[in-house]
Amino acid sequence: MTNVQLDKNGLKKTPMYDYYIEKGCKITDFGGWGLPIQITKIAEEHEAVRNAVGLFDASHMGEVRVKSAKMNAYDWWNGLITNDVHKATFNGKAQYTAVCKEDGGILDDLIYYRRNDDEFVATPNGSNREKIVQWMHDHNQEGQVEITDETYDWGLITVQGPNAEELLARITDTNLKEIEYYSYKQDQVVAGFDRVQISRTGYTGEEGFELYIPAEHMLEIWKKLVEEGQDLGVKECALGARDTLRLEAGLPLYGNDFDESVNPIAGGIAFAAPKAKEADYIGKEAIAAYRAGDKKEASRGFKIDGKQIARHGMEVKNQEGEVIGVVTSGTKSPTLGYPLGFMRVATDYKVGDKVIIDIRGKEIEAELTKKDWLAASK
Repeated sequence: MTNVQLDKNGLKKTPMYDYYIEKGCKITDFGGWGLPIQITKIAEEHEAVRNAVGLFDASHMGEVRVKSAKMNAYDWWNGLITNDVHKATFNGKAQYTAVCKEDGGILDDLIYYRRNDDEFVATPNGSNREKIVQWMHDHNQEGQVEITDETYDWGLITVQGPNAEELLARITDTNLKEIEYYSYKQDQVVAGFDRVQISRTGYTGEEGFELYIPAEHMLEIWKKLVEEGQDLGVKECALGARDTLRLEAGLPLYGNDFDESVNPIAGGIAFAAPKAKEADYIGKEAIAAYRAGDKKEASRGFKIDGKQIARHGMEVKNQEGEVIGVVTSGTKSPTLGYPLGFMRVATDYKVGDKVIIDIRGKEIEAELTKKDWLAASK
């Protein structure tokens, strides 16, 4: 794996780092990586993704290659993840899953890409990559598989929005329409550079693609996308818009909506831990016991009629003043114009119920909702 460069504050640099500095962006610490909150204005970047097309640097995400050695890589992986590898039915398929501890607590949520019958690439969150790579090695003591951390060899550009396909089609001959949702094509040529992996995935709720690019070519491809996308309304985007977009789309964020103290059921990703999975995996018994128990929590959406924004960690109470949960994410929706977010509460509380959030000493009423705000707005 290529050695990563660090800035003066010890933050890891993505291939875009110097470009950000040239543009005058303020750099922040995001899981040990130096990334900007915004490149222009968060609202403008958000709107571009909803109505045109936006570009994000997601190079902080990990890329960990796993190959078969003494046993099939997928059989080995099935013992570490909550989802079922047998649902990833063909080479070129991607699958979302979680990796859990024995007690069911989530170590990370991630996507992995099936390259061939003996090899896949996992993409842990940037802040969790070292932990997940170590977890993989700890459960590979007999050398069942070959694990290679290639994170610093790759850059990742996400192209998101209604005009994403038209923009990307201008710089590649790849037939993008052949790429189904949660699938990808390997080793494509983009803007004249080869070895680009093109996946139809994203974290915004919009149509789009993610481009895994050899790190040395990422900036050139980024600039080409900006150049070709001027008439399509392209915007360079950063972390702030990424967060408002994913919240509107009902997508969780590790470290906010769940962590090692929360299992997939309480964390709102029960679909990634299917009951029907036959194979044993780490945390399976604990997750099944939680599912069967009487006292459970669930991740619910909420909205507020007013201007007060609930933030991560704020207490949630019922109408009688009893603490029943906690806010895990919150923002004011740029698309819908009102505050919304996620909370983790006792499963007794359903969509349509009214609860109270303690927002800096003020008791503000919120309504529990489904996390389908974006779909409902279209």
